[in-house]
Amino acid sequence: MAKKKPKKVTTEKKKAIMKKATEYEKKVAQRHRAKQIGGAGKPDYQRGSTKGEVKNRKTPVTKPELKKMAKKNITEVESKAGFTEPAIEYRDRYKSNIKLFQKGKIIAKKKKK
Repeated sequence: MAKKKPKKVTTEKKKAIMKKATEYEKKVAQRHRAKQIGGAGKPDYQRGSTKGEVKNRKTPVTKPELKKMAKKNITEVESKAGFTEPAIEYRDRYKSNIKLFQKGKIIAKKKKK
């Protein structure tokens, strides 16, 4: 059987994807009453000293990704796909100052047993 070549993503398609992501970042920034910043190595939005990151994708945010954001002093993370259970547990245990949002709704901290 011959191997199928992976489909190449055209430049136009990449631009369309990036435009869609940027539009979603702007929408979320407005919802949080913040200024949209974006760009490599920068938070997606900022409101005073609050820095926010927006993830517009199909896979949930993982614990290692959340750790990297915490090192960058990100205090709000919005994800369309949500967060993995280890990521939520990490926030609850070590970084309680980080607010997690899924589709605009805050993910509450779990009560300790």
